[in-house]
Amino acid sequence: QVQLVESGGGSVQAGGSLRLSCAVSGYTYTKYCMGWFRQAPGKEREGVAALDSTGSKYYADSLKGRITISKDNANNTLYLVMNSLKPEDTAVYYCAVKAWFCIYWYSQTNYNYWGQGTQVTVSS
Repeated sequence: QVQLVESGGGSVQAGGSLRLSCAVSGYTYTKYCMGWFRQAPGKEREGVAALDSTGSKYYADSLKGRITISKDNANNTLYLVMNSLKPEDTAVYYCAVKAWFCIYWYSQTNYNYWGQGTQVTVSS
């Protein structure tokens, strides 16, 4: 059974930083794309960043330079470091996995597994 458990969200002031974690268990595919998505109130879920089993990384253009995605293979945990946070970054952040490379990584379609989400709130 595949499980994704996010943590690390919270409340932070504008300009601050957060590191989100996503612990992945039960996933045995050798090819994968692991992504971070976010959904703000009243808005559609959008892709934030992703990486795949080749080591390639992808970022939303609007967030490049402020975020870094990484993965610790030893403990199968996906991370997202977000710097210079802005109030518009307020959203529920989700991690997701699909059993292929990160083609169209920014689309939530075809991601097989999702975490429950972690809330990030940035105050001005």
